[in-house]
Amino acid sequence: MSLSPSAHVDSFCRDHLPPRDQWPEFLFDLPGLRYPQRLNCAVELLDAVVARLGPDRPCLLAPEAETWTYGELKRVSNQIAAMLVDDYGIVPGNRILLRGPNNPALVACWFAVLKAGAVAVTTMPLLRAGELATIADIAAVDFALCDIRFTDELHAAGIPGLRVVEFGGSDGLAAEKSADFTPVDTAADDVALLAFTSGTTGRPKATMHFHRDVLANADTFSALVLRPDPDDLFTGTPPLAFTFGLGGLVVFPLRVGASTLLIEKATPAELADLIAAHRVSVCFTAPTAYRAMLGSGKADQLSTLRRAVSAGEHLPAATWRAFRDSTGIELIDGIGATEMLHIFISAADDDIRPGATGRAVPGYVAAVLDEHGDPVPPGTVGRLAVKGPTGCRYLADDRQRQYVRDGWNITGDTYVMDEDGYFWFQARSDDMIVSSGYNISGPEVEEALLAHADVAECGVVGLPDEARGQLVTAFVVLRGGVGGDAVKTKELQEFVKLRIAPYKYPRSIVYVAELPKTATGKLQRFRLREPAPSATAEA
Repeated sequence: MSLSPSAHVDSFCRDHLPPRDQWPEFLFDLPGLRYPQRLNCAVELLDAVVARLGPDRPCLLAPEAETWTYGELKRVSNQIAAMLVDDYGIVPGNRILLRGPNNPALVACWFAVLKAGAVAVTTMPLLRAGELATIADIAAVDFALCDIRFTDELHAAGIPGLRVVEFGGSDGLAAEKSADFTPVDTAADDVALLAFTSGTTGRPKATMHFHRDVLANADTFSALVLRPDPDDLFTGTPPLAFTFGLGGLVVFPLRVGASTLLIEKATPAELADLIAAHRVSVCFTAPTAYRAMLGSGKADQLSTLRRAVSAGEHLPAATWRAFRDSTGIELIDGIGATEMLHIFISAADDDIRPGATGRAVPGYVAAVLDEHGDPVPPGTVGRLAVKGPTGCRYLADDRQRQYVRDGWNITGDTYVMDEDGYFWFQARSDDMIVSSGYNISGPEVEEALLAHADVAECGVVGLPDEARGQLVTAFVVLRGGVGGDAVKTKELQEFVKLRIAPYKYPRSIVYVAELPKTATGKLQRFRLREPAPSATAEA
């Protein structure tokens, strides 16, 4: 498939796409994925909804702030787009860095960038100067829209030639500009987003996503698994720079004309209170947050939810059952990737099998492959591979060859597929523990530990050990009031031995006050492998 004529005057993104022989195979078999050649996803998500449902529908909410209607979001995004073009000379294809917490102003800026035909580079608000400088260098950014409260680190980054325009002030950004703006007629395969991987294992990678990709995840996972309706109110905690957050808090609700409650920052307990106060019906967050909401006694605050999506890390069956038993809600698990933009394996309602991630989302196909790239029989451990309407295109990065092989996106996850096509997570491929010749899945040990009433959170990794190669080591956060000592260690070890094969039990247990996590709530197992405090261990 050849690329369409581009609307981008600045051809940087097209110039830095990987060679075509390194692209994954793309699938557009579903009728809903056959997009026209010219497509601007901002127009489809906003202007088309206004034309179809009217301008007065609630769109963006924020705690203790006025609700923005679809018409207001269209007006403000048009004004900002006009400012970008008229006042700053932005041309289609320019990359614009966006920095700020989840709020309506950031969403308006995101839509404005896409309407202007530019490329959105949304960044986590917690990133520091060095990280921002790296992103700007990779994406060749020289313009930024930044929340007025988050400019210090951006200025400290020393990005050459960077122009910064602040938003969030009392006057309103571009309020004097006309609301009449004609969005750029981009190609469906023009790059709309540069989404950066976390960079926890080295220099971050920029993943390139087309305008059609933004809609494809809404028209697969959201439309066919989540199944939202226009009366839903969404919320969640992942930042919009995290594609899990962008999809769940902006793209999916707006695709159906629903509304979304944007939260700048909230603990799990605060999230539960906001769900109750605003009568939220759809929530997106990580498994640890769902577990923490239960642990803080907030189950009753979740009664308005009809859908709750868990992603970002493995959802243990124990957490799924505890949430179902406490709230009646069956969590929708899913695995996605920045490279794929959003979720591609999931299950909902009667299709759920607790402990399994799910099956390939309609529009996608998935397989488990061996080290030679050949499919393995059901029940065999291997590497997860996926194809669909979205896929990996790194910006000028040799690691493209590692992620895409023989047309498959190789996600870096180890899975087992059963006879019914359900996929069961084993570990991140680099998180498998090899101890005394046994392959042991850290997440499997974590799930066994989490079934114990005294374990609030845990992380399991393999640490170097002269005798075994790696020692299965559990870092455990105990529930309040419970002490960690040799007796508790022995109790937990015996508990695990009764739930999974005895050779998998944690031979070392380290009690910690909290686990290291990313801004999106993911457990940082690599930090657990750093030199640790003393632990109670059994040889």
